[in-house]
Amino acid sequence: MTFSIVARSADGQLYGVAVASKFLAVGAVAPAAEPEVGALATQAHANLAYRPQGLALLRTGVAAADVVAGLVAADPGRAQRQLGVVGAAGDGATFTGGDCPAWAGGAAGPGWAAQGNILAGPQVIDAMRDAWLDEATGEPFAARLLAALHAGDQAGGDRRGRQSAALLVVAAGAGYGGGSDVLVDLRVDDHPQPIAELARLLDIHTMLFGRSAPEDLLDLDGVIGEEVAALLTATGYPPGDRGLEAALAAWAGVENLEERLVPGQIDPVVLAHLRGQTG
Repeated sequence: MTFSIVARSADGQLYGVAVASKFLAVGAVAPAAEPEVGALATQAHANLAYRPQGLALLRTGVAAADVVAGLVAADPGRAQRQLGVVGAAGDGATFTGGDCPAWAGGAAGPGWAAQGNILAGPQVIDAMRDAWLDEATGEPFAARLLAALHAGDQAGGDRRGRQSAALLVVAAGAGYGGGSDVLVDLRVDDHPQPIAELARLLDIHTMLFGRSAPEDLLDLDGVIGEEVAALLTATGYPPGDRGLEAALAAWAGVENLEERLVPGQIDPVVLAHLRGQTG
């Protein structure tokens, strides 16, 4: 009833899961990930105990294939299970029980595994694999996961239709304000086009919480400083006595752009949003 991809970034810093299904809130059931440890997806007749148990095994250095083997060997319901796992090194691993509804199967390679059941056919997994391996796009990790999910959907996806999708990406200290390891945690629980909606949410997430390259940042002085001061005044945040950076921070906090603030500079994404508010 689900198709997913679990993966590790080439530098081993990011771990993630992208999943879609004709099932309510698949993001509440299938994915799990832990930085510097690994990621997994449990599906078909999902065994939610696989999530903590699998991460616990990965935490001790057990290889992905051995994690899969250990989990399913101890599970009397394994014939109805499907599982994908990646660890901190080596190939990913995938398992499809013999009683999973057709078409069901998966594929795995260095740092990734894709799997699905009740699919339109094996072309769904092939499309996900090919999209994931296409590094020529140069997309960020989360976008690559979503692109693989979209490719599977375009190849037929869940043959029953669409309902939900989710994207989970973790990295050490990468969460909001550095206070968590969750870089991206987006869910579409019930929607006629869940993957398209998930893509829309990821675009918003990237705009609010992403980071522009240091060389793209603009110094907050001279002509740029004058423009920003005028724009802030037009939006009701005149610098006045508090100064330009304080006014910018006040405006950015209201707009949820505080994660993009850089002392003495302005992110071009922030500037574009500010310009857009004043027409």
